[in-house]
Amino acid sequence: MTFYKYHGTGNDFILFDNREKKYSFTREQIAHMCHRRFGIGADGLMLLETEFDYDFRMVYYNADGGESTMCGNGGRCMVAFAKRLGIIENNAKFIAIDGPHFATVSPEGVVSLQMQDVTGMEIHNGYTLLNTGSPHYVKWVKSTDDIDVFTDGRTIRQLPEFSPGGINVNFTQVMGDSLSVRTYERGVEDETMSCGTGVTAAAIAATCSLTGNFNTSVQTPGGELSVSFTKDSAHTAKNVILTGPAAFVFEGTIYGI
Repeated sequence: MTFYKYHGTGNDFILFDNREKKYSFTREQIAHMCHRRFGIGADGLMLLETEFDYDFRMVYYNADGGESTMCGNGGRCMVAFAKRLGIIENNAKFIAIDGPHFATVSPEGVVSLQMQDVTGMEIHNGYTLLNTGSPHYVKWVKSTDDIDVFTDGRTIRQLPEFSPGGINVNFTQVMGDSLSVRTYERGVEDETMSCGTGVTAAAIAATCSLTGNFNTSVQTPGGELSVSFTKDSAHTAKNVILTGPAAFVFEGTIYGI
């Protein structure tokens, strides 16, 4: 089976061209391929499939093998993959688990992906809850350098109020007009180098009660992303665009999973 490895600011994925419906994996097989010691190694696995009236369908699985909610960096990598396969040129219209998405890709491999609108935020003392295609907990910290992301993130992710699905946790430092974000991802059950829906959530949450047009630079351990959006009201956001690089790493063949 031929697979392709991509990453978006260090958030890495195994991709399969499944337009001919050749591939159907069990949860255990997906988890094996994503395992960083015994498999290929990745934060998730995706299938590119055909869909009527769209360029393609994106099917996304977490590293634990379970089908998941929207992945922003994964979506950007799928757009770059579709371009490599010749399915698209510079623009894409595709469908994912949370609905339709539009995207553009530059010759340099920078992908801008339209995310879903945010319809509400819960603002609490020290943290904000919102959904950007996946549920996120944005925790405000003085410095992302001083956080034990694995321990603190897992504790929050497993809180009873977020059961049974859990929640992604983003430790966010405000640095003037930009942010630093480190994310604990459910399904990976560890810190990832970057999380697209997470930095989107952090950027929107950072505007708090403000309205207007915003474009926020976000630094992650894997690199820099930007999030632009419009807020007509304090707790909603529309025209949400996640922008950053999506890079091909290698192509390989796997036998006997």
